[in-house]
Amino acid sequence: MTISAETQTRLQRSYVPKTALARTVEFDEDVMRVYFTDGRILSVPVQWFPVLRRASQEQRERYEIADAGISLHRPERDEDLSIAGLMAGVDRRSG
Repeated sequence: MTISAETQTRLQRSYVPKTALARTVEFDEDVMRVYFTDGRILSVPVQWFPVLRRASQEQRERYEIADAGISLHRPERDEDLSIAGLMAGVDRRSG
């Protein structure tokens, strides 16, 4: 299969991420922001997560990046949020 020069040029200029790996997470009063290794930032309303909604700012900030960036872990509650679920707009613990 031969790729045209135009297609090759377009592919060289575009960056298509193959994975979404969390690098850091931060919170403000209303939003959780997940910063990814590829430069993307995902903002999710804290309101979607009853446990986070009730948590203090200090408790919210105790999240850890887990499983090489594919989930967020909160040790004090043994709670995990999957990055794939956050990106899809759902998580099994929300509701």
